Amino acid sequence: MVEIEIDGKKVEVQEGSMVMHAAEKAGTYIPHFCYHKKLSIAANCRMCLVDVEKAPKPMPACATPVTQGMIVRTQTDKALKAQKSVMEFLLINHPLDCPICDQGGECQLQDLAVGYGGSGSRYEEEKRVVFHKDVGPLISMEEMSRCIHCTRCVRFGQEIAGVMELGMANRGEHSEIETFVGSSVDSELSGNMIDICPVGALTSKPFRYSARTWELSRRRSVSPHDSTGANLIVQIKNNRVMRVVPFENEAVNECWIADRDRFSYEALNGDQRLTRPMLKQGGEWREVDWQTALEYVANGLNQVKTTHGAGAIGALVSPHSTVEELYLAGTLVRGLGSANIDYRLRHQEFAPAEGVRWLGLPIASLSQLQGALIVGANLRKEHPLFAQRIRQSARAGCAVAAITSRALLKNDTAWAMPLAAILVGEPGDWATLLAEVAAAVAAQKGVPVPADAQAGEGAKAIAAALLAGERKAILLGNGAAHHPNASALLALCQWIGEQTGATVGYLTEAANTVGAQLVGALPGNGGLNAAQMLGGGLKAALLLNCEPGPDTAGRALTGCDMVVTLSSFKTNLDVSDVLLPIAPFTETSGTFVNAEGRVQSFHAVVRPLGEARPAWKVLRVLADMLGVTQASFDSSQEVLAQALGSASLSTIPADRLNNRTSAATAVPAGVAAVPVVGIYELDGIVRRAPSLQMTADAREGAAA
Repeated sequence: MVEIEIDGKKVEVQEGSMVMHAAEKAGTYIPHFCYHKKLSIAANCRMCLVDVEKAPKPMPACATPVTQGMIVRTQTDKALKAQKSVMEFLLINHPLDCPICDQGGECQLQDLAVGYGGSGSRYEEEKRVVFHKDVGPLISMEEMSRCIHCTRCVRFGQEIAGVMELGMANRGEHSEIETFVGSSVDSELSGNMIDICPVGALTSKPFRYSARTWELSRRRSVSPHDSTGANLIVQIKNNRVMRVVPFENEAVNECWIADRDRFSYEALNGDQRLTRPMLKQGGEWREVDWQTALEYVANGLNQVKTTHGAGAIGALVSPHSTVEELYLAGTLVRGLGSANIDYRLRHQEFAPAEGVRWLGLPIASLSQLQGALIVGANLRKEHPLFAQRIRQSARAGCAVAAITSRALLKNDTAWAMPLAAILVGEPGDWATLLAEVAAAVAAQKGVPVPADAQAGEGAKAIAAALLAGERKAILLGNGAAHHPNASALLALCQWIGEQTGATVGYLTEAANTVGAQLVGALPGNGGLNAAQMLGGGLKAALLLNCEPGPDTAGRALTGCDMVVTLSSFKTNLDVSDVLLPIAPFTETSGTFVNAEGRVQSFHAVVRPLGEARPAWKVLRVLADMLGVTQASFDSSQEVLAQALGSASLSTIPADRLNNRTSAATAVPAGVAAVPVVGIYELDGIVRRAPSLQMTADAREGAAA
């Protein structure tokens, strides 16, 4: 540790730290633009100049290493004069368009100009003009004349997103931040560039000119998309969601969110929203009141139960639904005497799990791995925030290896991180490839092989990576979870993990995959699984936030006497008899359990649109009308307490989470392809967000 003095206050910091780090620890603010705690040092804005004793001139705090006994002063005439001079230079060419700038009111340059800027400018020359660039549907670069060349966006692309999509061209006053060869910005994390831009050069294209920051109310929420459980700040105006930005939580999403977390809110205000209950009569849809719709559903379910038995009723539920919704859906179905409920809508194997499948380690640990094997995942597109954490590990020397298919990998640079080894094969070959890795591990450790296989060079490289270091993980992606031989893949990974000391876990697909398992959104003894229900095993189906589509599964539901869709959108019109409008995550309270078992509850941030109602209330009332015995719930917190055993639980205890399997490690025969779901096809909200559907990723997913 090194001790230095800042403005008379002594502080100890790690050797190799910069003066800026010491100032942060001491609680001393130093003005800056280019410095960001998550990015490398650039030292090109010079706003952080400070007075260092014995230094002949002011020094940049962000790029000056601390030394023992260093004395730093931030408020001397020397420091303040230097900072004000830098501000004068920055404002020479900056346009005076604060009244129309989307960044106005939350602009770092605007704030610092008040304290360090002059009342007038000595420069009378014409200001430079930088022409706008079109870089896609998410980021607006219309006013690049505002850019102060801090290069935060460039460094973010290189270091966090893993793809250098923006760069600086030319020199001097002709310098410009731009993409090259007219490319668009296509990173799945690109929206974070808007947050870190200290001026109004990069702004949100969907939000552009729609509200001023001081008109917005800010409320916390949790992302309903992937299993990270990213913490959000939802900004609203006149009971309408206007913008979504990250809420910093170092243990979950740090200060970043994925683009689908940021821009999917557009769907919540779209014309596809379902705002009133609807019945299909004579092939035509008509709006009705809630009482009529619920009585129709109750009568229909009772009639099916009387005619075909309770076993003909089932529920297909989305793992993007809340804990409370999933629990009450299960209570309703079981109360009717049926065991048919399942959240595994994309799975192809339905063997009972021996525990709740989860990540196997804290999310924050992904940033400190020394070895990692990713099995059956398109890591960057399925789990953008997990990918960026593993990317940080790779930058620090972690050996990342992959067993995947060409459809998931796309190309050798698709993950935007260096890969120590890649084994590419069709899904039917994954077990064989894992057996090769196991054989390589067995050869190096001198133990019997768990399955008959001959290790190739790639398998040996993966084995070497997993046998080195201390912090290692084997992570199974969506492709492995949905695989027809998912248990065999897990068994092989489990053996490799035991021999190498690596943690074995699932990245998990959706916002509440872990929660769905915890509350038992799974078929009971003799119950039908999702494939059986979608194969024509039902006479009455409840569809909670899921959309089977017009394929074989959707056509099978047309044979049902009653199909009830609970959704925020007008969907399943071909197969449904009733549409019940339920509130999306912004309009209801609820809870998600993320991949690491973290329980995160949230409140509604706006009132439900039209006559939409929280799904947990709809399910509770419907159960009452059907005579299902249940507790009297007056709030989602009471439902949560019943579902998880406590409404104040923050993390699921480790004894309730388990990735182990007793399945054999034998290599099964080849299987058909595993469906690949695009990044913006994951759930109903992202599928209806116009800006996300105009991205290159969405077009690629549609083409596939």
